[in-house]
Parts: sequence; structure tokens; C-alpha cells
Amino acid sequence: MQGKYLLRGLAGAALAVGIAPAALAAPKVPAAATTSIAGAPSAYNQPPKEILDVMRAPPPPSPLPSPTRDRLMLVTMDDYPSIAKVAAPFLRLAGVRIEPANHAQHDTPGGYGIPPCVSAIDLVQVADGKQTSVKLPANACPRRPVWSADGQRFVFENITADAVELWVGEAGTGAVRKLPGVRLNQMFGDQMQWMPDQKTLLVKLVSAHKAPPEAPPGSDGPGIQESLGAKGQSSTYENRDTLRNRHDEALFDYYGTSQLALVDVASGKITPVGKPGLYEELDVAPDGRHAVVTEIRPPYSYVTTFDRFPKQVDLWDLKAAGKGASKGGNPVVREIAALPLADRVPNRGVPTGPRGFTWRPTDAATLVWAEALDGGDPNVKTAERDKLMMLKAPFDGAPVEITRTEQRYAGLAWSEKPGVALLNDYDVNRKWRRTWQIDVDQAQASRRLIWDLSSDEQYANPGTPVRRQLANGFSVIRVDGDAIYLAGAGASPDGDRPFLDRFDLNTKQGERLFRSTAASYEQFMGFAGNDTRRLLTWYQSATETPNAFVRTVGARTTAPAGEPAHASTSAALTHLVDPVPQVRQIKKRLVKYKRADGIDLSFTLYTPPGYQEGTRVPTILNAYPLDYADASKAGQTTGSQATFTRLRQYRLLLLSGYAIIDSAAFPIVGDPRKAYDTYTEQLVANARAAVDEAVRLGVTDPNRVGVTGHSHGALMTANLLAHSDLFRAGAATSGSYNKSLTPFGFQNERRSVWEAPDVYTKASTFFYADKLKTPLLIVHGADDANPGTTPLQSTKLYEAIRGNGGTTRLVMLPHEPHWYAARESNEQLVYEMLRWFDKYVKNAAPATPAATATAAP
Repeated sequence: MQGKYLLRGLAGAALAVGIAPAALAAPKVPAAATTSIAGAPSAYNQPPKEILDVMRAPPPPSPLPSPTRDRLMLVTMDDYPSIAKVAAPFLRLAGVRIEPANHAQHDTPGGYGIPPCVSAIDLVQVADGKQTSVKLPANACPRRPVWSADGQRFVFENITADAVELWVGEAGTGAVRKLPGVRLNQMFGDQMQWMPDQKTLLVKLVSAHKAPPEAPPGSDGPGIQESLGAKGQSSTYENRDTLRNRHDEALFDYYGTSQLALVDVASGKITPVGKPGLYEELDVAPDGRHAVVTEIRPPYSYVTTFDRFPKQVDLWDLKAAGKGASKGGNPVVREIAALPLADRVPNRGVPTGPRGFTWRPTDAATLVWAEALDGGDPNVKTAERDKLMMLKAPFDGAPVEITRTEQRYAGLAWSEKPGVALLNDYDVNRKWRRTWQIDVDQAQASRRLIWDLSSDEQYANPGTPVRRQLANGFSVIRVDGDAIYLAGAGASPDGDRPFLDRFDLNTKQGERLFRSTAASYEQFMGFAGNDTRRLLTWYQSATETPNAFVRTVGARTTAPAGEPAHASTSAALTHLVDPVPQVRQIKKRLVKYKRADGIDLSFTLYTPPGYQEGTRVPTILNAYPLDYADASKAGQTTGSQATFTRLRQYRLLLLSGYAIIDSAAFPIVGDPRKAYDTYTEQLVANARAAVDEAVRLGVTDPNRVGVTGHSHGALMTANLLAHSDLFRAGAATSGSYNKSLTPFGFQNERRSVWEAPDVYTKASTFFYADKLKTPLLIVHGADDANPGTTPLQSTKLYEAIRGNGGTTRLVMLPHEPHWYAARESNEQLVYEMLRWFDKYVKNAAPATPAATATAAP
């Protein structure tokens, strides 16, 4: 019945993109090049054992400090789920991929990958380093835990074959238990959150007790859309897995409907709230009584996804639930907005009507939101784009206007001082951001500009305000007199050096408390307990495994500009060991150079184990083009060579003797409204500068250079092969090669194909396939949900290159989204890249005219 909505397996994935299933089978791996792994599916290939050993080693955990900072949770994620899990059947419903068996989201909200499972949780006491391992349920697939504000408990979702369960853990003992009777509905997110009392959870429960709606073959009826002359661009990135017919609508209603409920964590008691509905966002007030509830309403659209569907936004009284509802069975106090279908929102614009709801964390119940004054259109010339509105309990008066923003409203960051917040606005046309300090109760009189800079600015980036969690669970900016604390990446010409500053809001002057050394990468995680002199940090270097440290800030000293003004000492809190010590033989360094037009560029150069200086080796360049409005910002160095080296995908080829030019700066510089007029010229200039520099250093053999990139980087890869002679081969993964299929904009190009047809044609490798004679490996996830990189993009480029006599290979990875998840798929990817670059780069014969393409062996 539901088969046509489900993923059909290897052969089905092949037929869906118009190629024979046999074409998906990779050639057999020579015995000397691979190791047989028991239980591995015969349809997949694997790279050599030395690469498999690194791929299958456990990853380092990620730290998650408790809100009270007296404990640290170490969360280890499962790097690669099995292909069986990735291939689980799912429905495509208006931008959501939902697994019908358990109501779990099959894909991340952006459509970029399967959410990973947690494989281990360890709790560490900050006071003495005592560590407790959490005993997870057998065969579990937990999601990342969520702390209670008091740091006493944590909760996590556990994905099983037939349910999304809810588990609670005790921080003191590490003991965990399932809350019985709770089956969460992940359809729209917000399925679980702590209430302000930190004893109760507000959840979305699966409400369906009947079988899903069935449609006998042929009974779906036609899918009908109609436009009556109104102009409105639908952004490329909105049209993902949209509804197609009335049966899809029925399935959307069935799987999207939730029952809201309050769950007592101690007793497990479940108290339903209101009636079942298509509830999207839930925002609970600090008083724990009121909540803004956003409910999706018909009519639905077949053009856009659920986030643009009509919405009813109401204010509920959760404590009135069960005591007599005031509106349609729900405890509605007041209607906030009835938002219409927003299927014609301007490119890079916002819908009209109330949006961006936020509660004042230090008030019992005061609601703030934004509304567009320009129709939500960034191309409209106006002095003011948004206004901020405020409504206080008991919610019986008219909303009060707080202030207006000249640029698009980009959020309020509330401080722990009542009413005081940082207001952010953003100009998408100039790529410019500003931050104001305001007191919302006297906004116009109190408003002061704090920061005013390009959103591309890295070196002068002030950092992000350090927050703390109030007892009610709301996160606020920590205030110290007239100062706040700022933590940032610390970009510099020599790479990132994370920092912590104490910043005076009155004088706008900062005092540096901590900065990572140049030889390490140490990030501020939070203050230990409530002592602002003791810092929790996450320390690592190129050769040292990431570990938690407690750093104590001492007396003030004399220090050079940019360095800490206080001495400090540190002590290790955790003692994690290196899971793959063989990787430490790989060396990396920051390399800075210039493009021909003078723009500063940089890349990280990795050399393989045992590399001898002065030896020229085959090299692979990886990059992802980024758009900049200002050339001076395009050349700023980001990233760090002091991070602990981990190998994934193309980096694993280092173990086979390749050097890697990694994260090469590939700026596309110009007015955001027309930067892509010179896109291919800038691509080639970036690539030529990077390759020339690696050759000059004596590392790269200029006759053995390959290039690879993912998504927009895949388009870069294909274009570089078509428009330059720098590379012997390329590997492009999950790319978009014909921009006329994304006609209303791509990346920072906001003109439509009808406004700039030459730009779209020139940026599209598809139209240059007759000139693409350099070997190109094309890889794509057969279930890519990113609208700009539909799998059709890769199949059509393959057909175009093949038809014009080029050398190419198409590998469609069954069941995979935009980012490849399964262990088997990632092993196949590395196998394919190694095979391709070995043949056409490392062991390349002198260049000869391209041979006619043949079917894959």
C-alpha cells in the first residue's frame, strides 16, 4: 500500500534515477587492495585494512557541561550507522522524512543526514574528576541527552523499531530508566522539553490509535496546483519532499497529529493537555503556566514545505487544561495570529505577520515577537524593516511596540538583568550585522550601538556572549556589573586561537582573561560552578587527544596586545587516550599565499605518514567556495592546525601516500547581487594559486594533482576540470551541475535564470560537458533531500559527459541523503576515491586524448 512512498532498496534507487541496477555495482577489489570483513554486504566494496582500521576506531567524545557546571557529560556518538538502519522505510511528507513504524524523523531537519546514535555516556565530577559510566539500554539508539537546569537529571530519546521512547537519568548515580507509556512524535520537532519547574516535561505524544490511511492502487487522484497570476518566487531550498496529492495530505495529518502532555519525571504520570492537533512549535513561559502554541492548519501547499503552511498561533493556559477549555477543546487564552499560507515569500525574505516569539526570561509571562514592515522583502527600499512587539500577562490589552530595526531583525539575546537584552539586526544585501543594547521597557531611550561590522569579519569578531541557565531553564547572558563575558574562535592571521574576554558594555572595552596558545586549540566551555576565576576548557593539539581541563585565572600581569591580561594554571579533568595513534604520523601546517589579484588566501597542508621534506607526492585539493562582499574579509584566515587530526572521507587517502591541500580558501568576491558574474574565473584563480603554492613548497607533484569537493564544492570540482588544466582527475560528491534546475537562485546568487541566463549557463558544468575530458568520478546519495542537489543532477551530468566521449564514473549510494551516513556507504566512497585517484593521478600515464567512455566494469 505505502510502497510507492517508501525507499525501495538498491534496485529501486537505481531505477528511480534512470540507470540500470547493475551500473551501481562497483568492480571487484583486487585481493591485495582490500580486506574481507565478516558480515560485510557483498554489494559494497572496502578500502585497504589500514584505512578500515582508522574508520572503525571509536571517535573522541564531545563534552556537555551541566547547567550548574559541577558535572561534565562525555557523549560519544556512533560515527557510522549500518546500512540497514539508513535503509529503514520512510515517508516524504512536506519536508519531513518520517519513519512510519515509530514516528521518528529519518533525516535531520535540513535533509543533510541520518541523526547519529549515542554509543556511550560518561559523567565526570568537576570537583575531583570521578567518572561514572551510564549503562544505556541494550541495542539502544539514544539521541543527545538534555540536562535539567538544576543539573540533577538528564533525559534522552531512544529510537526503537516501533517507538521513540523517553528515558531519564540521575546525574548522581548515572542510573537511567524508561518513562513508561511515552511514545514521542518527532514529526515537527519540539517533541520534548523541560518545564520551568525542572520536574516535569512537556511532550508531543503519538496520538494515532488507528491504522494509517490507505489508498488502493490508482485511487490517489491527480496532483493539482494552480497559480492565478500573482508573482512570487519559491526559493530553491523550500521545495523538499513536498506533498503531491490528497493521500499525501491524509498521511501528513495522520503522522503529524500529536497529543500534548505533561509528564512527571519522578512518578511517570502523564497528563494530557488539550486535544490532538498538528502542533509545531511550543514555547513555555517562565511561569510554567502559559505557552505559545503554533498549530499547522490546512489548506496545504504542494509547492513548499510544512514550515510555510498556514499556522494558528495561540496563547494557552496549561494549568487550565482539563478544567474547561475556552476554544475548540484547547485551553486558549488569546489568539496571537492566524498566519496564511506563505508560499510566495521573497528570496532571502521572511513571511509577514508575527514571528520569532521569545519570552522574557526574568518575567513570569511577557511575550515578545517581530513583524515585518517591508512585506518581508529585502529588495524593498525602506528606512525600517521590522518592529518588535510586546504583550504582558494577563494578556487582555493590546500589544505594545518596543522598537524598530533598520535592518532585518535577527533575534534578542536576553541578559540576566531584568529587561536588558542585546538586539541583533542583519542586512542580507550588504552582509552586515549590528548589535544594540536595549532595555525593552524603555527601548528608545536606552538603545546603544555595541557592534557594527561585516558578517564576514573574522579577525575583529567580538565573540559570543557567555550564558548561564536560570533556575527556570531559560538561558541568559551572564552579567558581571556593567560587563559581560565573550567567548570566540579567535581568528587571526596565524589561525584560530579561542579566547575569553570580560567586556564592559559602557566603555566597550574588553579585558582578555584567556587565549589558547598557538600550539594548541583550547576552547572555553563555561565557568566551573559559579566561580568566574575557574574555567572549564576543552584542550587538544595536533598530537594530543581532546580532554577537559580546569583552568584557574590568577593575578593580572603585563601582556602583549591580544594575549591574556591574567596568568593562569590548568589541571586535567579527563584522561582520554588516542584511539588511532598511527594517525599522529601525519603532519599539517598552515600555508598562506596570494591570489593573482592580491587577495590573501590560505590552506592547511597535510603530508602523509613518513613524508620526507622535499619529496614531491601526488596531491588532492579540497575546497568549498564561499561568497564575500568585501575582498579584505575574503582573505582572513580561519581554522586551526593545532586541532587533533581526525580522518574522514578524502582525508583517509593520506594513509595511501597522498598529500592533501585542505580547506583551501576559495572566495567568490563581489556585490552579493552579482558576484557570480565572474564565478568560474575566480574558481580557476583560486585553484591556480593554491596548486602553485603547494608546488613551490616542494610537496606537490604538479603532474599528479586531483581535486574533490562536496555539494557546492562538487560544482567547483567539475568546473575546474572543465575550465582549467590544473588537475589530472576529480571526485565530485552530491553536487548541483545544472543551475537552470534551481531557477530562482543558488548560493548567494539571488537573480533568477530569466534575469541572468548567461550567469546560470556559465556556472553550470552541464553546459560544458563537451569540454570536460579530464576523468571525473561522480558520487551522489540516491535519497538526497537537498532540493538544490537532487540526484538527477548527477545522473544528467554523467549522461552528458558519457555522450560527449569523456571519462567518468557514476556511483549512486542507495538510501543516502546529502551527507552519507552508513558505514558501508562511507567505506564504498573511500574505496571509489582511492581507486579513481590511484588510476588517474598517482599512477597516471602522460596525458593523451580522452578515450570513449564505456560502461562501468
